[in-house]
Amino acid sequence: MRLSGTALRVTIFIGENDIWHHKPVYSEIVHRAHKAGLAGASVFRGIEGYGASSLIHTARLLSLSEDLPVAVVIVDDEERIRAFLPQLDELVSEGLVILDGCEVIRYVGRTQGDA
Repeated sequence: MRLSGTALRVTIFIGENDIWHHKPVYSEIVHRAHKAGLAGASVFRGIEGYGASSLIHTARLLSLSEDLPVAVVIVDDEERIRAFLPQLDELVSEGLVILDGCEVIRYVGRTQGDA
């Protein structure tokens, strides 16, 4: 798949302990994005943060949290991202979903011989 130029990025901010049918929500989002043929998805684990609940979650040793913030980032063309949004409505019961435009400068995968 080629992806270049103007694109749309969706970022989903959730908790790492958010569950969908006994599976982490972030994992379900990534697998659904893959199944939908989107260009790619990455999950980033935060070390500290808070959201609409105003509860601060942190990875600091003295106040270990078991529900650190997680961001799932997906980039593709606008039509494909917007078609994927109903799945996020289904999966994200608590959190924040944002869309922003971006420009893809380089999108290259590994060749068959690369490990």
